[in-house]
Amino acid sequence: MAEDYDLVILGGGTGGYVAAIRASQLGLKTAVVENRKLGGTCLHRGCIPSKALLRSAEVYRQTKEAREYGIETKDTTINFSEVQARKNSIVDRLHQGVQGLMKKGKIDVYEGFGRILGPSIFSPMPGTISVEYENGEENTILTPKNVIIATGSSPRSLNGLPFDGEHILSSDDALQLEELPSSMLIIGGGVIGIEWASMLNDFGVDVTVIEYAKQILPTEDEAIAKEMERLLKKKGIHFVKGANVLADTIDIADDVSIQAEVAGEKINFNAEKILISVGRTANVANIGLENTDIQVEKGFIVTNSSMQTKESHIYAIGDVIGGMQLAHVASHEGIKAVEHLANENPLPLDYETIPSCIYSSPEAAHVGLTEKEAKDKGYNVKVGKFPFQAVGKALVHGEAAGFVKIVADRDTDDLLGVHMIGPHVTDMISAAGLAKVLDATPWEIASAVHPHPTLSEAIGEAALAVDGKQIHG
Repeated sequence: MAEDYDLVILGGGTGGYVAAIRASQLGLKTAVVENRKLGGTCLHRGCIPSKALLRSAEVYRQTKEAREYGIETKDTTINFSEVQARKNSIVDRLHQGVQGLMKKGKIDVYEGFGRILGPSIFSPMPGTISVEYENGEENTILTPKNVIIATGSSPRSLNGLPFDGEHILSSDDALQLEELPSSMLIIGGGVIGIEWASMLNDFGVDVTVIEYAKQILPTEDEAIAKEMERLLKKKGIHFVKGANVLADTIDIADDVSIQAEVAGEKINFNAEKILISVGRTANVANIGLENTDIQVEKGFIVTNSSMQTKESHIYAIGDVIGGMQLAHVASHEGIKAVEHLANENPLPLDYETIPSCIYSSPEAAHVGLTEKEAKDKGYNVKVGKFPFQAVGKALVHGEAAGFVKIVADRDTDDLLGVHMIGPHVTDMISAAGLAKVLDATPWEIASAVHPHPTLSEAIGEAALAVDGKQIHG
Protein backbone atom coordinates (compact mmCIF):
# COMPACT_ATOMS: atom_id res chain seq x y z
CA MET A 1 0.00 0.00 0.00
CA ALA A 2 1.13 3.55 -0.73
CA GLU A 3 0.40 6.68 1.30
CA ASP A 4 -1.03 9.59 -0.70
CA TYR A 5 0.04 13.17 -0.02
CA ASP A 6 -0.36 16.60 -1.56
CA LEU A 7 3.31 17.23 -0.82
CA VAL A 8 6.31 15.18 0.27
CA ILE A 9 9.49 16.99 1.26
CA LEU A 10 12.85 15.23 1.08
CA GLY A 11 14.87 16.68 3.94
CA GLY A 12 13.77 18.07 7.28
CA GLY A 13 16.32 20.84 7.61
CA THR A 14 15.47 24.51 7.96
CA GLY A 15 14.17 24.79 4.40
CA GLY A 16 12.29 21.51 4.53
CA TYR A 17 10.47 21.88 7.83
CA VAL A 18 9.56 25.53 7.16
CA ALA A 19 8.12 24.50 3.78
CA ALA A 20 6.14 21.76 5.56
CA ILE A 21 4.68 24.24 8.04
CA ARG A 22 3.62 26.61 5.26
CA ALA A 23 2.06 23.71 3.36
CA SER A 24 0.14 22.70 6.48
CA GLN A 25 -1.12 26.26 6.87
CA LEU A 26 -2.47 26.08 3.32
CA GLY A 27 -4.33 22.86 4.08
CA LEU A 28 -2.03 20.48 2.18
CA LYS A 29 -1.56 16.94 3.43
CA THR A 30 2.19 16.95 3.96
CA ALA A 31 5.01 14.57 4.88
CA VAL A 32 8.69 15.09 5.58
CA VAL A 33 11.31 12.39 4.97
CA GLU A 34 14.47 12.88 7.02
CA ASN A 35 17.20 10.27 7.43
CA ARG A 36 18.91 11.99 10.37
CA LYS A 37 17.25 14.53 12.67
CA LEU A 38 14.68 17.25 12.03
CA GLY A 39 16.44 20.60 11.85
CA GLY A 40 19.14 19.38 9.51
CA THR A 41 22.59 20.87 9.16
CA CYS A 42 21.68 24.29 10.56
CA LEU A 43 20.37 22.97 13.85
CA HIS A 44 22.67 19.99 14.41
CA ARG A 45 25.89 20.61 12.45
CA GLY A 46 25.99 24.30 11.48
CA CYS A 47 24.32 27.56 12.46
CA ILE A 48 23.19 26.80 16.00
CA PRO A 49 25.98 24.65 17.47
CA SER A 50 28.73 26.78 15.94
CA LYS A 51 27.15 29.98 17.28
CA ALA A 52 26.82 28.41 20.73
CA LEU A 53 30.57 27.68 20.67
CA LEU A 54 31.30 31.18 19.37
CA ARG A 55 29.35 32.65 22.28
CA SER A 56 31.30 30.61 24.82
CA ALA A 57 34.55 31.70 23.19
CA GLU A 58 33.40 35.32 23.29
CA VAL A 59 32.52 35.12 26.99
CA TYR A 60 35.91 33.55 27.75
CA ARG A 61 37.73 36.30 25.89
CA GLN A 62 35.65 39.05 27.49
CA THR A 63 36.20 37.59 30.95
CA LYS A 64 39.96 37.70 30.42
CA GLU A 65 39.59 41.34 29.32
CA ALA A 66 37.34 42.26 32.27
CA ARG A 67 40.01 44.45 33.87
CA GLU A 68 39.52 46.94 31.05
CA TYR A 69 36.00 47.47 32.43
CA GLY A 70 37.14 47.83 36.03
CA ILE A 71 36.32 44.21 36.91
CA GLU A 72 38.93 42.04 38.65
CA THR A 73 38.89 38.31 37.85
CA LYS A 74 41.19 35.48 38.76
CA ASP A 75 41.96 32.05 37.32
CA THR A 76 39.74 32.21 34.26
CA THR A 77 39.78 28.73 32.72
CA ILE A 78 37.86 26.78 30.10
CA ASN A 79 35.86 23.67 30.96
CA PHE A 80 35.43 22.52 27.38
CA SER A 81 33.21 19.58 28.26
CA GLU A 82 30.77 22.07 29.82
CA VAL A 83 31.07 24.27 26.72
CA GLN A 84 30.03 21.30 24.60
CA ALA A 85 27.29 20.35 27.05
CA ARG A 86 25.79 23.84 26.80
CA LYS A 87 25.90 23.65 23.00
CA ASN A 88 24.20 20.26 23.01
CA SER A 89 21.47 21.39 25.40
CA ILE A 90 20.60 24.31 23.12
CA VAL A 91 20.46 22.01 20.09
CA ASP A 92 18.30 19.48 21.96
CA ARG A 93 15.87 22.16 23.10
CA LEU A 94 15.44 23.53 19.59
CA HIS A 95 15.13 20.02 18.15
CA GLN A 96 12.24 19.34 20.52
CA GLY A 97 10.69 22.59 19.34
CA VAL A 98 10.83 21.53 15.69
CA GLN A 99 9.31 18.15 16.56
CA GLY A 100 6.51 20.00 18.33
CA LEU A 101 5.89 22.16 15.26
CA MET A 102 5.48 19.04 13.11
CA LYS A 103 2.91 17.64 15.52
CA LYS A 104 1.09 20.96 15.70
CA GLY A 105 0.85 21.09 11.90
CA LYS A 106 -0.23 17.44 11.67
CA ILE A 107 2.76 16.84 9.40
CA ASP A 108 3.84 13.19 9.03
CA VAL A 109 7.56 12.58 9.56
CA TYR A 110 9.26 9.50 8.11
CA GLU A 111 12.65 8.73 9.67
CA GLY A 112 14.40 7.16 6.72
CA PHE A 113 16.21 7.83 3.45
CA GLY A 114 13.94 9.11 0.68
CA ARG A 115 14.52 8.14 -2.93
CA ILE A 116 12.60 9.39 -5.98
CA LEU A 117 11.23 6.63 -8.20
CA GLY A 118 10.48 6.86 -11.90
CA PRO A 119 7.09 6.20 -13.50
CA SER A 120 5.55 3.10 -11.94
CA ILE A 121 2.30 1.40 -11.00
CA PHE A 122 1.91 4.10 -8.36
CA SER A 123 2.18 7.10 -10.70
CA PRO A 124 2.68 7.73 -14.43
CA MET A 125 5.14 10.51 -13.54
CA PRO A 126 8.41 10.36 -11.63
CA GLY A 127 8.03 11.53 -8.04
CA THR A 128 6.84 8.53 -6.06
CA ILE A 129 9.02 8.36 -2.93
CA SER A 130 10.47 5.20 -1.49
CA VAL A 131 11.46 5.59 2.17
CA GLU A 132 14.28 3.22 3.11
CA TYR A 133 15.13 2.32 6.70
CA GLU A 134 18.48 1.44 8.25
CA ASN A 135 16.97 -1.32 10.37
CA GLY A 136 15.95 -3.25 7.27
CA GLU A 137 12.25 -2.58 7.75
CA GLU A 138 10.23 -2.82 4.55
CA ASN A 139 10.27 0.38 2.49
CA THR A 140 7.35 2.78 2.75
CA ILE A 141 5.96 4.10 -0.55
CA LEU A 142 4.64 7.68 -0.65
CA THR A 143 2.69 8.98 -3.67
CA PRO A 144 2.66 12.78 -3.62
CA LYS A 145 1.14 15.24 -6.05
CA ASN A 146 4.21 17.43 -5.52
CA VAL A 147 7.74 16.95 -4.18
CA ILE A 148 10.22 19.41 -2.70
CA ILE A 149 13.87 18.35 -2.62
CA ALA A 150 15.51 19.96 0.41
CA THR A 151 18.37 17.55 1.03
CA GLY A 152 20.93 20.25 1.84
CA SER A 153 24.69 19.99 1.58
CA SER A 154 27.77 18.51 3.23
CA PRO A 155 31.31 19.82 3.83
CA ARG A 156 33.45 19.53 0.72
CA SER A 157 36.76 17.74 1.12
CA LEU A 158 39.96 18.74 -0.63
CA ASN A 159 41.23 16.34 -3.29
CA GLY A 160 43.79 14.10 -1.67
CA LEU A 161 42.83 15.12 1.86
CA PRO A 162 39.82 13.04 2.92
CA PHE A 163 38.36 13.72 6.34
CA ASP A 164 39.45 11.26 9.01
CA GLY A 165 37.69 12.89 11.96
CA GLU A 166 40.87 12.97 14.03
CA HIS A 167 43.66 14.84 12.25
CA ILE A 168 41.87 16.17 9.15
CA LEU A 169 38.54 17.64 10.17
CA SER A 170 35.41 18.90 8.50
CA SER A 171 33.33 21.55 10.26
CA ASP A 172 31.04 18.68 11.32
CA ASP A 173 33.98 16.92 12.95
CA ALA A 174 35.22 20.10 14.65
CA LEU A 175 31.87 20.57 16.38
CA GLN A 176 32.42 17.24 18.15
CA LEU A 177 35.90 17.95 19.52
CA GLU A 178 36.24 16.64 23.07
CA GLU A 179 39.13 18.94 23.84
CA LEU A 180 40.71 21.98 22.26
CA PRO A 181 43.87 21.42 20.17
CA SER A 182 46.94 23.53 20.84
CA SER A 183 47.04 24.59 17.19
CA MET A 184 44.81 24.44 14.13
CA LEU A 185 45.60 24.93 10.46
CA ILE A 186 42.46 26.06 8.64
CA ILE A 187 42.42 25.54 4.88
CA GLY A 188 39.94 28.02 3.45
CA GLY A 189 39.35 31.64 4.44
CA GLY A 190 35.68 31.88 3.58
CA VAL A 191 32.86 32.51 6.03
CA ILE A 192 33.02 29.15 7.83
CA GLY A 193 36.82 29.21 8.00
CA ILE A 194 36.88 32.72 9.44
CA GLU A 195 34.23 31.92 12.05
CA TRP A 196 36.24 28.90 13.20
CA ALA A 197 39.48 30.89 13.18
CA SER A 198 37.93 33.57 15.37
CA MET A 199 36.36 31.07 17.75
CA LEU A 200 39.45 28.93 18.22
CA ASN A 201 41.64 31.99 18.65
CA ASP A 202 39.32 33.30 21.38
CA PHE A 203 39.60 29.89 23.07
CA GLY A 204 43.40 30.27 23.05
CA VAL A 205 44.25 28.01 20.10
CA ASP A 206 47.12 29.00 17.78
CA VAL A 207 45.42 29.45 14.39
CA THR A 208 46.76 29.77 10.85
CA VAL A 209 44.43 30.31 7.89
CA ILE A 210 45.50 29.33 4.36
CA GLU A 211 43.44 30.84 1.53
CA TYR A 212 43.81 30.08 -2.17
CA ALA A 213 42.47 33.49 -3.29
CA LYS A 214 44.24 36.81 -2.87
CA GLN A 215 41.57 37.95 -0.40
CA ILE A 216 40.00 36.23 2.58
CA LEU A 217 36.19 36.28 2.48
CA PRO A 218 36.28 36.42 -1.34
CA THR A 219 32.53 37.15 -1.62
CA GLU A 220 32.63 40.15 0.72
CA ASP A 221 33.31 43.77 -0.09
CA GLU A 222 37.06 44.32 -0.33
CA ALA A 223 37.06 46.92 2.44
CA ILE A 224 35.29 44.51 4.81
CA ALA A 225 37.69 41.66 3.99
CA LYS A 226 40.74 43.88 4.57
CA GLU A 227 39.39 45.14 7.89
CA MET A 228 38.54 41.61 9.02
CA GLU A 229 42.04 40.41 8.21
CA ARG A 230 43.61 43.41 9.98
CA LEU A 231 41.56 42.89 13.15
CA LEU A 232 42.05 39.12 13.25
CA LYS A 233 45.80 39.53 12.71
CA LYS A 234 45.79 41.93 15.65
CA LYS A 235 44.28 39.13 17.74
CA GLY A 236 47.12 36.80 16.71
CA ILE A 237 45.65 34.81 13.81
CA HIS A 238 48.09 34.11 10.98
CA PHE A 239 47.02 34.40 7.33
CA VAL A 240 48.61 33.06 4.17
CA LYS A 241 46.85 34.07 0.94
CA GLY A 242 47.39 33.03 -2.65
CA ALA A 243 48.37 29.60 -1.34
CA ASN A 244 47.92 26.33 -3.23
CA VAL A 245 47.84 23.46 -0.74
CA LEU A 246 49.85 20.44 -1.92
CA ALA A 247 47.76 17.52 -0.68
CA ASP A 248 50.37 14.89 -1.53
CA THR A 249 52.78 16.42 1.02
CA ILE A 250 50.56 15.59 3.99
CA ASP A 251 52.41 13.89 6.85
CA ILE A 252 50.47 12.71 9.89
CA ALA A 253 52.36 11.82 13.06
CA ASP A 254 51.71 13.34 16.49
CA ASP A 255 51.00 16.56 14.61
CA VAL A 256 50.09 17.18 10.99
CA SER A 257 52.36 18.83 8.46
CA ILE A 258 51.62 19.89 4.91
CA GLN A 259 53.11 22.14 2.27
CA ALA A 260 51.55 24.93 0.25
CA GLU A 261 52.94 26.74 -2.74
CA VAL A 262 52.95 30.51 -2.24
CA ALA A 263 54.37 32.82 -4.92
CA GLY A 264 56.32 29.91 -6.40
CA GLU A 265 57.82 28.88 -3.08
CA LYS A 266 56.91 25.75 -1.13
CA ILE A 267 56.21 26.51 2.53
CA ASN A 268 55.75 23.91 5.28
CA PHE A 269 52.93 24.23 7.83
CA ASN A 270 52.53 22.28 11.07
CA ALA A 271 49.58 22.03 13.45
CA GLU A 272 47.97 19.57 15.81
CA LYS A 273 44.95 19.37 13.50
CA ILE A 274 43.78 20.58 10.11
CA LEU A 275 40.29 21.94 9.48
CA ILE A 276 39.25 21.94 5.83
CA SER A 277 36.76 24.67 5.01
CA VAL A 278 36.55 24.93 1.23
CA GLY A 279 32.80 25.08 0.70
CA ARG A 280 29.94 22.62 0.66
CA THR A 281 28.67 20.08 -1.85
CA ALA A 282 25.00 19.42 -2.58
CA ASN A 283 23.45 16.20 -1.27
CA VAL A 284 22.18 14.83 -4.59
CA ALA A 285 23.72 11.36 -4.58
CA ASN A 286 21.39 8.36 -4.52
CA ILE A 287 18.16 10.37 -4.17
CA GLY A 288 16.85 9.14 -7.52
CA LEU A 289 17.49 12.10 -9.79
CA GLU A 290 18.45 9.64 -12.53
CA ASN A 291 14.80 8.55 -12.57
CA THR A 292 13.72 12.07 -13.58
CA ASP A 293 14.51 14.77 -16.13
CA ILE A 294 15.88 17.04 -13.39
CA GLN A 295 19.01 18.90 -14.49
CA VAL A 296 22.15 19.11 -12.37
CA GLU A 297 24.84 21.68 -13.21
CA LYS A 298 28.14 21.96 -11.34
CA GLY A 299 26.74 19.60 -8.73
CA PHE A 300 23.59 21.59 -7.98
CA ILE A 301 19.96 21.09 -9.03
CA VAL A 302 18.74 23.61 -11.60
CA THR A 303 15.47 25.42 -10.83
CA ASN A 304 13.53 28.38 -12.17
CA SER A 305 12.55 31.44 -10.12
CA SER A 306 9.62 29.50 -8.64
CA MET A 307 11.96 26.72 -7.42
CA GLN A 308 10.63 24.27 -10.02
CA THR A 309 12.94 21.72 -11.58
CA LYS A 310 12.56 20.36 -15.11
CA GLU A 311 9.86 18.13 -13.61
CA SER A 312 7.26 20.83 -12.95
CA HIS A 313 5.73 19.02 -9.95
CA ILE A 314 9.15 18.55 -8.32
CA TYR A 315 10.72 21.58 -6.66
CA ALA A 316 14.14 22.08 -5.04
CA ILE A 317 15.26 24.57 -2.40
CA GLY A 318 18.20 25.48 -0.19
CA ASP A 319 21.81 24.37 -0.41
CA VAL A 320 20.97 21.65 -2.94
CA ILE A 321 20.36 24.35 -5.59
CA GLY A 322 23.48 26.38 -4.70
CA GLY A 323 23.07 30.14 -4.53
CA MET A 324 23.57 31.84 -1.18
CA GLN A 325 23.49 28.57 0.83
CA LEU A 326 22.06 30.17 3.97
CA ALA A 327 19.42 28.76 6.30
CA HIS A 328 17.15 31.79 6.07
CA VAL A 329 17.37 31.67 2.28
CA ALA A 330 16.33 28.01 2.27
CA SER A 331 13.36 28.83 4.51
CA HIS A 332 12.06 31.52 2.20
CA GLU A 333 12.72 29.43 -0.90
CA GLY A 334 10.63 26.71 0.74
CA ILE A 335 7.78 29.12 1.41
CA LYS A 336 7.90 30.38 -2.17
CA ALA A 337 7.89 26.84 -3.55
CA VAL A 338 4.89 25.80 -1.47
CA GLU A 339 2.94 28.93 -2.32
CA HIS A 340 3.66 28.39 -6.02
CA LEU A 341 2.53 24.76 -6.07
CA ALA A 342 -0.58 25.83 -4.13
CA ASN A 343 -1.34 28.46 -6.80
CA GLU A 344 -0.83 31.38 -4.40
CA ASN A 345 1.19 33.27 -7.07
CA PRO A 346 4.08 34.43 -4.84
CA LEU A 347 6.58 37.00 -6.04
CA PRO A 348 10.06 35.56 -6.78
CA LEU A 349 12.76 36.07 -4.17
CA ASP A 350 15.00 39.09 -4.71
CA TYR A 351 18.34 37.76 -3.50
CA GLU A 352 19.85 41.25 -3.44
CA THR A 353 17.58 42.07 -0.49
CA ILE A 354 18.69 39.08 1.61
CA PRO A 355 21.28 39.77 4.34
CA SER A 356 24.32 37.56 4.87
CA CYS A 357 26.17 37.36 8.19
CA ILE A 358 29.56 36.31 9.57
CA TYR A 359 29.54 35.55 13.29
CA SER A 360 33.24 35.97 13.98
CA SER A 361 34.69 38.50 16.40
CA PRO A 362 34.38 41.10 14.95
CA GLU A 363 31.11 40.30 13.24
CA ALA A 364 30.45 41.23 9.62
CA ALA A 365 27.28 41.42 7.56
CA HIS A 366 26.06 42.70 4.22
CA VAL A 367 23.08 43.01 1.95
CA GLY A 368 23.12 43.83 -1.77
CA LEU A 369 26.07 44.54 -4.04
CA THR A 370 29.68 45.11 -3.09
CA GLU A 371 31.31 48.25 -4.43
CA LYS A 372 33.17 46.20 -7.07
CA GLU A 373 30.02 44.32 -8.12
CA ALA A 374 28.14 47.60 -8.50
CA LYS A 375 30.89 49.08 -10.66
CA ASP A 376 31.12 45.90 -12.73
CA LYS A 377 27.38 46.18 -13.39
CA GLY A 378 27.92 49.68 -14.77
CA TYR A 379 26.58 51.77 -11.89
CA ASN A 380 27.98 55.25 -11.25
CA VAL A 381 28.83 54.54 -7.63
CA LYS A 382 29.00 56.78 -4.59
CA VAL A 383 30.02 55.48 -1.17
CA GLY A 384 29.46 56.52 2.41
CA LYS A 385 31.53 55.10 5.25
CA PHE A 386 31.38 55.72 8.98
CA PRO A 387 33.60 54.22 11.73
CA PHE A 388 32.32 52.75 14.98
CA GLN A 389 35.09 54.57 16.85
CA ALA A 390 33.01 57.73 16.41
CA VAL A 391 29.95 56.07 17.99
CA GLY A 392 29.60 56.48 21.74
CA LYS A 393 27.82 53.15 22.32
CA ALA A 394 30.65 51.29 20.57
CA LEU A 395 33.17 52.84 22.98
CA VAL A 396 30.94 51.95 25.92
CA HIS A 397 30.61 48.43 24.57
CA GLY A 398 34.38 48.14 24.35
CA GLU A 399 34.46 47.25 20.65
CA ALA A 400 34.97 50.33 18.55
CA ALA A 401 36.77 48.80 15.56
CA GLY A 402 35.02 48.49 12.22
CA PHE A 403 32.61 50.58 10.18
CA VAL A 404 29.42 50.76 8.17
CA LYS A 405 29.74 51.23 4.41
CA ILE A 406 26.88 52.14 2.09
CA VAL A 407 27.07 51.81 -1.69
CA ALA A 408 24.59 53.85 -3.75
CA ASP A 409 23.89 54.84 -7.35
CA ARG A 410 25.06 58.42 -7.92
CA ASP A 411 22.62 58.91 -10.79
CA THR A 412 19.42 57.70 -9.11
CA ASP A 413 20.35 57.68 -5.40
CA ASP A 414 19.21 54.02 -5.25
CA LEU A 415 20.63 51.93 -2.43
CA LEU A 416 22.85 49.22 -3.92
CA GLY A 417 24.53 47.62 -0.93
CA VAL A 418 25.22 47.94 2.79
CA HIS A 419 28.30 46.40 4.41
CA MET A 420 29.18 46.30 8.10
CA ILE A 421 31.98 45.05 10.30
CA GLY A 422 31.98 45.59 14.04
CA PRO A 423 29.94 44.95 17.18
CA HIS A 424 26.52 43.33 16.78
CA VAL A 425 26.29 44.08 13.05
CA THR A 426 24.62 40.71 12.40
CA ASP A 427 21.65 42.07 14.32
CA MET A 428 21.76 45.52 12.72
CA ILE A 429 21.90 44.29 9.12
CA SER A 430 18.16 43.56 9.19
CA ALA A 431 17.51 47.31 9.10
CA ALA A 432 19.54 47.52 5.89
CA GLY A 433 17.66 44.52 4.52
CA LEU A 434 14.36 46.28 5.16
CA ALA A 435 15.71 49.39 3.45
CA LYS A 436 16.52 47.29 0.38
CA VAL A 437 13.08 45.66 0.36
CA LEU A 438 11.43 49.09 0.57
CA ASP A 439 13.79 50.49 -2.08
CA ALA A 440 14.93 53.21 0.29
CA THR A 441 17.57 55.77 -0.63
CA PRO A 442 20.47 56.77 1.64
CA TRP A 443 18.64 60.08 2.21
CA GLU A 444 15.61 58.21 3.51
CA ILE A 445 17.76 56.03 5.78
CA ALA A 446 19.42 59.15 7.17
CA SER A 447 15.99 60.75 7.69
CA ALA A 448 15.04 57.96 10.11
CA VAL A 449 16.01 59.09 13.61
CA HIS A 450 18.49 56.63 15.09
CA PRO A 451 18.36 56.69 18.92
CA HIS A 452 21.38 57.80 20.94
CA PRO A 453 23.44 56.15 22.25
CA THR A 454 23.12 53.07 20.04
CA LEU A 455 25.32 51.22 17.61
CA SER A 456 22.69 51.87 14.93
CA GLU A 457 23.76 55.52 14.77
CA ALA A 458 26.57 54.32 12.51
CA ILE A 459 23.97 53.37 9.87
CA GLY A 460 22.45 56.85 9.86
CA GLU A 461 25.85 58.52 9.76
CA ALA A 462 27.04 56.28 6.91
CA ALA A 463 23.89 57.16 4.98
CA LEU A 464 24.66 60.86 5.49
CA ALA A 465 28.28 60.23 4.49
CA VAL A 466 27.14 59.06 1.04
CA ASP A 467 26.63 62.74 0.24
CA GLY A 468 29.32 64.05 2.58
CA LYS A 469 26.83 65.19 5.26
CA GLN A 470 27.90 63.02 8.21
CA ILE A 471 27.75 64.87 11.52
CA HIS A 472 30.31 63.16 13.73
CA GLY A 473 32.98 62.22 11.23
